[in-house]
Amino acid sequence: MTPEEEIKKLTAELNQHNYNYYMLDNPVISDEEFDHLLRHLQDLEKKYPEFQQPDSPTLRVGGTVTKKFQTVKHIYPMLSLGNTYSEEELLEFDKSVKSLVNQDVEYVCELKYDGLAISVVYENGILLRAVTRGDGTKGDDVTANVQTIKSVPLRLHGDYPSFFEIRGEILLPFDRFERLNREREDVGEPPFANPRNAASGTLKLQESAEVARRGLDCRLYYVLGKELPYQNHYDSVMKLKDWGFKTPEVIQKAATIQEVIDFVHHWDTERKKLPFPIDGIVVKVNSYELQRQLGMTAKNPRWAIAYKFKAEKVSTQLLSVDYQIGRTGIITPVANLSPVQLAGTTVRRATLHNAEVMSTLGICKNDYLYVEKGGEIIPKIVGVDLSKRASETEKIDFITHCPVCGATLSKNDEEAGTFCPNELHCPPQIKGRLEHFIGRKAMNLDSLGEGKIEILYERGLLNNIADFYDLQYDQLLGIEKHFPAEDGKPDRIVSFREKTVENILAGIQQSKKVPFERVLFAIGIRYVGETTAKKLARYFKSMDALANATKEELMEVNDVGDRVAESIIHYFNQTENLEILIRLRNAGLQFALSEEENTQISNVLEGKSIVVSGVFSIPRDEMKRKIEQYGGKNVSSISKNTHFVLAGDKMGPEKRKKAETLGIRIISEQEFYEMIGA
Repeated sequence: MTPEEEIKKLTAELNQHNYNYYMLDNPVISDEEFDHLLRHLQDLEKKYPEFQQPDSPTLRVGGTVTKKFQTVKHIYPMLSLGNTYSEEELLEFDKSVKSLVNQDVEYVCELKYDGLAISVVYENGILLRAVTRGDGTKGDDVTANVQTIKSVPLRLHGDYPSFFEIRGEILLPFDRFERLNREREDVGEPPFANPRNAASGTLKLQESAEVARRGLDCRLYYVLGKELPYQNHYDSVMKLKDWGFKTPEVIQKAATIQEVIDFVHHWDTERKKLPFPIDGIVVKVNSYELQRQLGMTAKNPRWAIAYKFKAEKVSTQLLSVDYQIGRTGIITPVANLSPVQLAGTTVRRATLHNAEVMSTLGICKNDYLYVEKGGEIIPKIVGVDLSKRASETEKIDFITHCPVCGATLSKNDEEAGTFCPNELHCPPQIKGRLEHFIGRKAMNLDSLGEGKIEILYERGLLNNIADFYDLQYDQLLGIEKHFPAEDGKPDRIVSFREKTVENILAGIQQSKKVPFERVLFAIGIRYVGETTAKKLARYFKSMDALANATKEELMEVNDVGDRVAESIIHYFNQTENLEILIRLRNAGLQFALSEEENTQISNVLEGKSIVVSGVFSIPRDEMKRKIEQYGGKNVSSISKNTHFVLAGDKMGPEKRKKAETLGIRIISEQEFYEMIGA
């Protein structure tokens, strides 16, 4: 077989496996077998790039770096839908439609995905171009990023037209959104406010490899072209499945507007159970002929409308704005509000995200702000109640200097956040790194905490992470501090008594056994989260090898792009960091993978995705390591692709409920040991 023939064969085979997995939910090979075939194809394409196929699954991995997105004119104007918020307006829509066509009308109801609209063009069954909505006439060409989304087919099946455009919505499921925010918090970046913002921001990233890693999803549901083999919208969506598209899970025909209203009521409640965000219902006239008769206004089609679910929104007075400094120096403005009830909770604070958001809102002192908590994960400020603004007031501008250390703030063109560059000497950044170091996923010094760290920093006993290993019993005994009540926390006194000090020192001694991958995460290299630290540790095996790696070598690691590689090099080029690492090595921390960690005992769990929940006879991290040593893959959340849940004592009730709902097997620690023969 020639290299060209082998590349074509592997491309077709891997695309079929992708289709089995993502469209049919019926994988026929393990994840490891798939990854092995994909790596072989990547090697062949690197050696023979002229034979890479336009639908190669290696495009899913990303790797393109885009300095600027090209502006592309839409073949058909990409208009937005008119919005309605009440049953009365739906009845008016129905009345208007029937008055224009003078006949009964059949509607189609779909979920209104809360994501980013996208237009994708196919030619001869191959993905040609993907463009954002933009201004409706022109949008950004984001083809390289959309190619990484596994639910967007690169090559179609069946009797598709030779050239057509399909539209849909790119979204981020809740589990991936939560994972992404955990990762951002791990590396000191502010979390995204909601899945829609995260999806939009991800699609505009310059590195397609990072887009691929974040796990965007897509639903495609509306076709435009000259050779379409159907006469109505519902049948067209059903046909799209045959071509290989991931279409809406929920779509229903309605003979009357009352059936539409019933559909709206049902999903206003049931949407809480969905694994992805929606913010309403889309109602469309089913017949294409009637759609043509109804036509368009300058902004919206007359044959479709979006019913938007109401998000609870309240107006409350702004008391002040604080500026929080994270351990990587990112400045986050936070509005302190007059307490207000919203969606069952009392809201006193809400993030303003960054300087750009503050500028757009145009907030002034003592303004009344609208706070919303509809489908949002956290309360957000959505506007200013101008009717309550004082006649004479002063605009609140984003700060120019760090409120703690006084350094002039900086901003990178590729990031929304403003940051304090005084990373080695800014107190909140120092305390943030100390708190990160002791965290459960890092060194797990649970006998220490935020309050104790603050006390030891103020006493000059902790100035960097190496100082933990110089702490002495006599230095700690008898220290105490009074913390007054604030932010809902009660008035309290933190004391370093005999037992407390003994526990702290014992925990520090125990942390010397923490494996290298967690030490690497704990030292706090910017952009190196828990997952990336694990991959770097497995690839380079030791701190020395990582410290001496070139940018090109770093970028050989999956998920490591320009930004992460440059951050790692910057970290190891700073004399202060090297001095800290020498002290940590001398203290006895693990700076390399152990022989046991380097060895895979068995492949009995090969291809199995496993969720670990509860308390076991050994630390949970050791249990997860056993899963990997026997060929398994640890995943954080339960889905239909989970093979089983390994449950210890006090398994999370929500996880148990979800596993039972999806029919996922739950096994005990003893059953697990029997499974692996240990």
